[in-house]
Amino acid sequence: MSAAPLVVSLPAPSWVRAVGPLEGAELVVWDGTGDPPDPAPTLVVPPYVATPDLSGAARCGAVEAVQLMTIGYDGVPAQLPPRIVLCNAAGVHEASTAELAVGLVIARLRGLDDDVRAMGEQRWNPGRRTALADSRVLLVGYGGVGRAVAARLAPFEVSLSVVGSRAREQDGVRVHGPQDLAHLLPGHDVVVLACPLTDATRGLVDAAFLAAMPDGALLVNVARGPVVDTAALLAELRAGRLRAALDVTDPEPLPAGHELWSAPGVLVTPHVGGNSTAFRPRMVRLVREQVRRRLAGRDWLNVVR
Repeated sequence: MSAAPLVVSLPAPSWVRAVGPLEGAELVVWDGTGDPPDPAPTLVVPPYVATPDLSGAARCGAVEAVQLMTIGYDGVPAQLPPRIVLCNAAGVHEASTAELAVGLVIARLRGLDDDVRAMGEQRWNPGRRTALADSRVLLVGYGGVGRAVAARLAPFEVSLSVVGSRAREQDGVRVHGPQDLAHLLPGHDVVVLACPLTDATRGLVDAAFLAAMPDGALLVNVARGPVVDTAALLAELRAGRLRAALDVTDPEPLPAGHELWSAPGVLVTPHVGGNSTAFRPRMVRLVREQVRRRLAGRDWLNVVR
């Protein structure tokens, strides 16, 4: 008698088609809310949102693990009982997010957003722009996304410094600890935030952090919105002292009428760092690998709790 298949829930029929067929697994559609399907899933893959609602999965006794479609998982552990393993999507979004980070740096330094606005007005807008070449870049966060950003900055002839959660030497790179931020900030033209949102990083970029950045410096955030104190950033933008490029904001989604939409020197994108054509094939590979590992009796990948 053959073993019952591993039941995996995916948030939409399109995901079932993309992942399957998969030997040894039965794929069902469920978003993790409400009552579970029959048969109930062992592995739940919720929708691609920052903090999915997992109220149904938390109550379902068959669920062993939740596989997020995001790297960040703030707001998720509190929803799940300790028996349910939580896995993030490390390895899925790094390339795409790093690509956007570098794109935001170049777009804002070179004033491409200003040129788009001038184009809409049919106005020729020449002038000298800031090059990424020879810039001094400070990267805050050296996990998967941070390392991917560093790799993509390497060909641009920048001087790169790195700050992580702790001081260390990693892959030949000197990673400074958070205690070094205060003396590093004044010496850098661009600061890229690629750190997770934790108790230590929430509000990290406050008025003192921003005041330590030199005049004309650029802040780029592809981490999470609450890493930055929005009121403190707006004060610097209003003064025209700093520039910013933000893929994430606080609040998020950014509501109509919010001052960040019209603040001088800021470029805002709607949290699309990982949402590119690179996302689905990488996410499909991760889900399929999780199934293979579970069927082989191996531990889940990317366990964060």
